[in-house]
Amino acid sequence: MQVEEPATHRLALLIEGDPEIERALRELLEPEGWEIVLTGNHASALEQVKLRHFSLIVTAGRTSGADDVELLRKMRRFHPHTRMIIVTDESTPRDALDSMREGAFSYFAKPFSIESFKEMVVIAMKSPCWDDGIEVASATPDWINLHVRCDRNTADRLLQFMREIADLPETERHEAGVAFREMLLNAMEHGGQFDPQQYVEISYVRTRKLVACRIQDPGRGFSLEELQHAALSNPPEDPLRHASLREELGLRPGGYGLLLARHLVDELLHNEQGNEVFLVKYLDRARASAASSP
Repeated sequence: MQVEEPATHRLALLIEGDPEIERALRELLEPEGWEIVLTGNHASALEQVKLRHFSLIVTAGRTSGADDVELLRKMRRFHPHTRMIIVTDESTPRDALDSMREGAFSYFAKPFSIESFKEMVVIAMKSPCWDDGIEVASATPDWINLHVRCDRNTADRLLQFMREIADLPETERHEAGVAFREMLLNAMEHGGQFDPQQYVEISYVRTRKLVACRIQDPGRGFSLEELQHAALSNPPEDPLRHASLREELGLRPGGYGLLLARHLVDELLHNEQGNEVFLVKYLDRARASAASSP
């Protein structure tokens, strides 16, 4: 029989306790009145879930990503909307992709920044509705099609999944990731107005020689001539003109996203309507350079 918790009492379950993960959770959750329950393995965690409702479940790296995804599948039989953050030290891009398909809240493969983990825990604590935000239309590690809600927190969750799925050299992973983030947020903000009822469509393709990403937003589109509030439109003699224009228009500080993305990828194309962008990052140059190194 499942135990009913008071409405204001929130529980977190930490599996296979890692000391650093436990410290981070206690720092964030306990001041907010959460109770943290520790359990030693997957079998005991599943028994706990049968008895009590946990608002957040965190694995802590002593099992494989594939094992954690299987545990998530089993837990969802009892609580379909369980928020699980998977932390693992044994992972493949397929495991990260499967976790996204199965509705994990987030996925971290060691090593990773503990600050990034803590930021994701805060999002898990604050997000009222989350598990319909990333819809996997079809996916292999090399070709992924998604529908993603126009919401900042959902964007952050997707970016973390893509960091783990993208099997790229570190430099290319960083550059492609930053460009993707800028274009994703542009699509959500300007095309979707950060309306959680709206979705952007995303396709990600990885080949031996390149990674490519297509992002289509639900907006009416734009022309580059209309982007006077973006750094891309600044004349050479006035490199900060867009900042004053954004202030006049009541827009948040920024406007550098498109300019930054163009410097970080090899190809960046917009469709005629301006509501679809295509990014390409070539990998063969990096591989050729590595092969020629002594």
